[in-house]
Amino acid sequence: MANVKQDHILVIKLSALGDFIQALGPMAAIRAHHKNAKITLLTTAPYEHFARACPHFDEVIIDPKPKFFEVKKWMKLKASLNALNITRVYDLQNNDRSCFYFRLFTPKPEWVGTARGASHRNTSPERTAGHAFFGHKQTLEMAGIKKINIDDLSWINADTDKFHIKHPYILIVPGSSPSHPQKRWAAENYAKLCHYLEKSGYQCVLLGTKAEKEVTDQIKCLQPNVIDLNGQTSLFEIIALGAKAAACIGNDTGPMHMIAPTGCPTTVLFSAHSNAQKHYPLGAHIKIINSENLAELSVEDVISSITFDKEALQQNASTIH
Repeated sequence: MANVKQDHILVIKLSALGDFIQALGPMAAIRAHHKNAKITLLTTAPYEHFARACPHFDEVIIDPKPKFFEVKKWMKLKASLNALNITRVYDLQNNDRSCFYFRLFTPKPEWVGTARGASHRNTSPERTAGHAFFGHKQTLEMAGIKKINIDDLSWINADTDKFHIKHPYILIVPGSSPSHPQKRWAAENYAKLCHYLEKSGYQCVLLGTKAEKEVTDQIKCLQPNVIDLNGQTSLFEIIALGAKAAACIGNDTGPMHMIAPTGCPTTVLFSAHSNAQKHYPLGAHIKIINSENLAELSVEDVISSITFDKEALQQNASTIH
């Protein structure tokens, strides 16, 4: 009997962190749909470590993202892509760059995405009208993939005992990209919130990057009992902390997209500078607080809006060892 050629699937997802996390559910669905295929992910360097730990792929390759004038790099990328003998591409990036990559293939594989000439092309305006996750669902359904769920990230393991956090604890994410200060609720408000939560019996734990150290330092100064893990956590550790937290409260920023899928009851503060309808984190227990101007959002408003789901708290507590 002649050997049957194995399908080789290419998934394209280049950025950004929140978008990458939200695409994990569609990636898992692609894996389940193509059980016997080899599946390769094309991504960018910042997500390589995360991607290699992901169980949905057999191989990860890094996109050098050549500039338009770097002809030799384009030729090298074209040769490397064609050498893979790809039979189908799932474009989960769907921007100008990834659509251009369709033109690099000879012969053309089946293509699921928005590129002109794609075998499964989604041109519906509904694809971009709402959340990217549901746009991916719509596109993948065109290719016969129907069962698409949020990836709860339960495949991620990380040691969080080293942080010596007292249970129950609540994660606080008070920062955002330095280029988007409008997304930040005031540090003194987070300090008052931590004071309230601590009186209610919760240990508050601050998360952030070194670029947000000024914010977490200010909260720590005002509320010394908080645990400040600024700059001390990996992506995997953030997710593992979320899986065991009683709740999480924070701004519209990357870590919220990693914590929410774990099932942690997550409250996100959105200003007019973010589109909550399109960019809210995915998860089983999400609470969105919208305010045109976060400077006008009081601590009392946030406290009154927080209603921790008792069932979710019990589920999270049962995972604590």
